[in-house]
Amino acid sequence: MNMKKPYVICHMMSTVDGRIISGNWGSQQLIDTYAGFFEKYHETFESQAWMCGRVTMERDFSGGIQPQLITPEQPIAREPFIGNKDAASFAVAIDAHGKLGWEKNETGGDHIIEVLTEQVSDEYLQYLQQKGISYIFAGRSDIDFKSAISQLSDLFPIQTLMLEGGGHVNGSMLNEGLIDELSLLLLPVADGTPRSPTTFEVSEYLTKKPATQLYLKEVKQLENDVIWLKYKFEHN
Repeated sequence: MNMKKPYVICHMMSTVDGRIISGNWGSQQLIDTYAGFFEKYHETFESQAWMCGRVTMERDFSGGIQPQLITPEQPIAREPFIGNKDAASFAVAIDAHGKLGWEKNETGGDHIIEVLTEQVSDEYLQYLQQKGISYIFAGRSDIDFKSAISQLSDLFPIQTLMLEGGGHVNGSMLNEGLIDELSLLLLPVADGTPRSPTTFEVSEYLTKKPATQLYLKEVKQLENDVIWLKYKFEHN
């Protein structure tokens, strides 16, 4: 692969049957314990950015805030906007239709970058500019992940990116051959919920490419019967 891109580590936790939505996993105390593991082992990687899809961001980070939209006086060009030129760590939100609302231009100390499609409204772009939130455009109506990853490398000081769900974002990145490593916390839970999202889900609008071969790098048994699996991807 010749394109310039960050090194991408997909860091996830799932049940033994691959489910990633924690609502059915038992007590809140147990779920919080697993979430603590997820954060702890995220921190073992040297990275400048982490990336999630809109649903994950809305549920876990933005608080479901609704953006306040006002029509701008002039049309806004579909070109990248850098909200904080001095930022050194980043939270990347895949938000194709421009729906996320934010209190400020960072979450947990990480500057927010919105990855949008060109169909997003001028009102939403003005909202992001007024908040000082960075954004890039990747695709006309569906996210072009190769373009997104390339721009993140070109426009920001991002050398390593942690990809952390949901399943469709992970599946799209997998399908495009953009993941370099998988860090998977395998939880001692058998979920079985029908139609519940899994670690990798390739969206229907994408042409499904052949399954990806992984290469086991490391296995660790952690406390609470959790297993930490690390795999390498090899790209031709």
